Amino acid sequence: MKSGHNTGFTLLEVMIVVAIIGIIASVAYASYTNQVMRTNRSDAIAMLNDASQRLQRCYTTYSRYDSDDCAAFSTYEAGVESSEGYYEVELTASTATTYTLTATPIRAPQTNDTNCPTLTLTHAGVRSPEDCW
Repeated sequence: MKSGHNTGFTLLEVMIVVAIIGIIASVAYASYTNQVMRTNRSDAIAMLNDASQRLQRCYTTYSRYDSDDCAAFSTYEAGVESSEGYYEVELTASTATTYTLTATPIRAPQTNDTNCPTLTLTHAGVRSPEDCW
């Protein structure tokens, strides 16, 4: 039998451990939400590429992107929600020989994405911002 010797943790030791766990959790959560936003960007990228291919077919068929006979032109001119619902893809600028498609976030967590607020793709394949693709 032990006499006069206490074992266990002091309140200070427990508080230090709780503080360390809190710091690690805050860093992990920030990293997690950033990764989720990066992953959800694939929704916009897939829709932009699909819309671009459809507009290229219009150009092949009608020799212009902005033909009224082209279903893709009128569809994307009005704006289309992406398959996962995080973005709206819209034809923001178009002439007979050029177009610019823009994906704008419409649902969280993408609406909080300050690194890549919108994604664009042009007829020449120019993607911006570059770091987001």
